[in-house]
Amino acid sequence: MKIVTFRRNEENWPEVGVVRGESIIALGANCPTPTALIEQWPMAKAPILEYLDKAPAEAILPFAKTKLSAPIPRPPKLICVGLNYRDHAIESKMEIPKVPTIFNKFSTSIIGPGDKIVLPKTSEKPDYEAEFAFIIGQGGRHIPAEKWRDHVFGYTIINDVSARDYQMATSQWLMGKTFDTFCPMGPWIVTADEIEDPHALDIKMTINGEVLQNSNTRELIFKIPDLIAYLSSVMTLESGDIVSTGTPAGVGLAHNPPRWLRPGDECVVSISGIGELRNPVVPEA
Repeated sequence: MKIVTFRRNEENWPEVGVVRGESIIALGANCPTPTALIEQWPMAKAPILEYLDKAPAEAILPFAKTKLSAPIPRPPKLICVGLNYRDHAIESKMEIPKVPTIFNKFSTSIIGPGDKIVLPKTSEKPDYEAEFAFIIGQGGRHIPAEKWRDHVFGYTIINDVSARDYQMATSQWLMGKTFDTFCPMGPWIVTADEIEDPHALDIKMTINGEVLQNSNTRELIFKIPDLIAYLSSVMTLESGDIVSTGTPAGVGLAHNPPRWLRPGDECVVSISGIGELRNPVVPEA
């Protein structure tokens, strides 16, 4: 199942829906937010499936008459993992981490598919990072790694846009990672039952038709079970939390000369089994 957050037009409030073919079926007032849907999923799944087969005509909307937002515009937590592909750690000239490197991005950085990545006036080194992300369903603390499937609701795509000059200015990466518009996300959440093995997905970044990153999630150093166990040993994971699992080799910083994002670029992150996330790049006004 593909779950989206969308607007019928610019004036409407965001709604939650399910993709069926070339249409979106709005779930209506009984599902006001994606986080509410995720929290209620164990009880809501069967009634939603029944509703989708009998949805009234006014709830069925052609894609062309909607605008997708980020699937979870305001997650409880947006957790990111650094240096989590072996080839990316090597190209960054950093040691293979022995424990996950964790940072976060704030919700104000989140944008949806088709929204503009705005390059800040104050940074000269804006970079791209194709990333595979998972969404927590049932939360908890001290979750055993072998129980990870009980706690994953689904998967989505993130572009972890990064201002490298800000990121490398201190030992803390946060400020370089969380500029407004620096977290494109989407186009939807694919529920966990749709993806048999999340550690065997092709991941690619294409800019203006040029493939700059091309890898597979099997190359992750710390996989989903490791990350859930590690994170929940420190914090309570909550329904709707998003964990972005890191980026493979090929980031702009590693090119010679570096390939920074430029106005007029179009970033396309594609992950097999999920889809494509497209975002144009513009300068700050």
